[in-house]
Amino acid sequence: MPVFMVERQYADALDVDAAGIADITRVNDEEDVRWLYSFLSADHRKTFCLYEADSAESIRRAAARAGLPADAIVEVVGRVQPDGEVQPV
Repeated sequence: MPVFMVERQYADALDVDAAGIADITRVNDEEDVRWLYSFLSADHRKTFCLYEADSAESIRRAAARAGLPADAIVEVVGRVQPDGEVQPV
């Protein structure tokens, strides 16, 4: 399944509880989107998230339904290791 990096910019610092995560996961499941993990900026106003999904459009639909921004969505096909080796994701 394709992997995507999603950049999200929040107006305020991100504050998510377990119930909020459960709601997001439910929407993602309904849209066939799998949240792998996220990186959070020091000010808690930006995240960089990795997802598995059939398409960027399915991620956009899930984000809209969950009330989340999706400022940039980029399909990623590999990762570069510190030794220069390129590995598929």
